[in-house]
Amino acid sequence: MRRWLPLWTWLAPLIGGGLIVAVVAGIHHPALLVALGVALIACVLAAVHHAEIIAHRVGQPLGSFLLAIAVTIIEVALIVALMLANPAGTTALARDTVFAEVMIIVNGMVGLCLILGASRHREQEFGLYGVSAALATLATLSVLTLVLANVTGAPGPYYSPAHLAFVGVVSLVLYLVFAFVQMVRHPDYFMPVRDGPSNDNDHGHGAAPGNLAAAVCAVLLLACLVIVVLGAHDLAPAIEAGIAAAGAPPAVLGVIVALIVLMPESLAALKAALADRLQTSLNLTIGSALASIGLTIPVVAALSLINGWPLALGLDSRDMILLFLSLIVATLSLGTGRTTVLQGAVHLVIFAVYLFTTLVP
Repeated sequence: MRRWLPLWTWLAPLIGGGLIVAVVAGIHHPALLVALGVALIACVLAAVHHAEIIAHRVGQPLGSFLLAIAVTIIEVALIVALMLANPAGTTALARDTVFAEVMIIVNGMVGLCLILGASRHREQEFGLYGVSAALATLATLSVLTLVLANVTGAPGPYYSPAHLAFVGVVSLVLYLVFAFVQMVRHPDYFMPVRDGPSNDNDHGHGAAPGNLAAAVCAVLLLACLVIVVLGAHDLAPAIEAGIAAAGAPPAVLGVIVALIVLMPESLAALKAALADRLQTSLNLTIGSALASIGLTIPVVAALSLINGWPLALGLDSRDMILLFLSLIVATLSLGTGRTTVLQGAVHLVIFAVYLFTTLVP
């Protein structure tokens, strides 16, 4: 059991829960809020660790799918907590977070995976059919949720209630179809084309965990998710106040949420790329982007319609250009089944432009 459950993975939710109890009891010292923020990040890492153990138990590509679901639950929890804390000031939070995740994944993480993998292995291969299907789905979901709102229904970045409900349903259906293809109909499309040096598992263990270890991880995963939800709600005012005090653009909040959510999964993707398992890296990264749109947007749209919250989804012209450029470049660079450092460098340049233009509009 110790092999699969390091000490920190169960201490993180225990400490996080204790800090939340202290905040609920009325203690609001700045040091306590800082400690809660650190514990929240630790719980995110622990949650994805437990999800990885469960994923290793069930194998690929189901494992990558479960990881994406776990990360999306954390993302939805953070967004909803921040929106509940300040509905009027977070109308664009879902858009900024989803767009930030797409840019971080498609450019930042894919670029790093390609460069690090190619620097060690010169050239890497992956299954073209699965990646092409994922990119086609990602392009469709991105445009429907982040671009079409600007030219449909009411002027500006807002969908009308009918359009918002339709886009939410369509996004969920399209993601579920993709998941069906990945898990049931064509799982071989998402399997590695050749084995890397450690391909039999992503954690460096020779055998899969047993049922008891997987069950304990499932309980701890649920505990971590609950703590993330409660902790995000308590930290929301402090995060927004810090961004305002620094004079940063509001979109920075979406970038922060996206970085917190994607941090553990990104580390797993980088580790797989270095081990010459680029297919696993792409399953994790692109699958996370698909889950982010296909699951987050329907949930946030439903909450918006139920509570009457305004929900700004349409991107401005600058971000639309970056989104289109990212999708075109990803289609070209991942369209041959082989990658080198050049493709990675191109993606990282686009990511640097995104970060710079976000911080300096």
